[in-house]
Amino acid sequence: MITDLHIHSSASDGKLTIQEIFQVAKNRNIGFMAITDHDCIGCQIQAIATAKKEGISYVTGVELNVTFAHPKYHEGKAVSLDFLGYKFEPTDKALESKLETMAKYREERAAKIFDNLNSEFKRESIQVLTKDDFRQIEASVDGVLGRPHIADYLVKKNIVKTRQEAFDRYLVKCDVPKYPLYLEEASKLVRDAGGMLVLAHPNDPHGTSLLALTKSLQEQTGIIQEKMLEHIDGVECWHSRNTPETTSHYVAFAKKLGLKMTGGSDCHQKPIIMGTVQVPEWVADQFA
Repeated sequence: MITDLHIHSSASDGKLTIQEIFQVAKNRNIGFMAITDHDCIGCQIQAIATAKKEGISYVTGVELNVTFAHPKYHEGKAVSLDFLGYKFEPTDKALESKLETMAKYREERAAKIFDNLNSEFKRESIQVLTKDDFRQIEASVDGVLGRPHIADYLVKKNIVKTRQEAFDRYLVKCDVPKYPLYLEEASKLVRDAGGMLVLAHPNDPHGTSLLALTKSLQEQTGIIQEKMLEHIDGVECWHSRNTPETTSHYVAFAKKLGLKMTGGSDCHQKPIIMGTVQVPEWVADQFA
């Protein structure tokens, strides 16, 4: 059975709708999956119903962005890490309320990033973006507005050629701090909703990961053991950007400490990579 427990829909920063995701899953013989949108669970009821209709085993999912700091690394300054919540009740009021607060903050943050972009464009003699541009970006989003949506609009306006160029030239420089959700609170929210929390892509070279603190795999797992163990239930050991060394290290670490092990493609956009990560079949048994 093919398993993919890390998929993003158009409700956050993915390209595919819920229906399109399940059509791809059906075509690719994915038998167990989770949609894990960023700080958003609005699609989960629809996903559960669609999975049942298509005969695919499904578990609720969300990817939470967490503010994390360690005094020994990065001069003690906070970095962003991602954690995957699974198997929670999708109508839990406390979780819904917190995510609504975070969504509102995201909109305010996007507006501030927009202002920062215009300041940068003025310096480069590029035509500034208008309120109408901002409304068009908002209209293109099914769920929560984020930097990837702004990046895609900059591509559409021919200001940059690719989403990555938008980040490299402008969106990193013009960024505004994210909502400060801390690990203790994220863990309590997910667990109180009946779910479990998993550290996402811990050594991802292109995402929010422990690489921001240290390149050493041993030091990374040391950080987890020292600062995270009481708040997490597992680690994402298989990921589309993992090296074999990363996967082997985290599998051994999880086995040693009795942590759950998950994996997925982290599919956002085209090319569609759903189901391409070789996640062992026994991973599904952990969710029984």
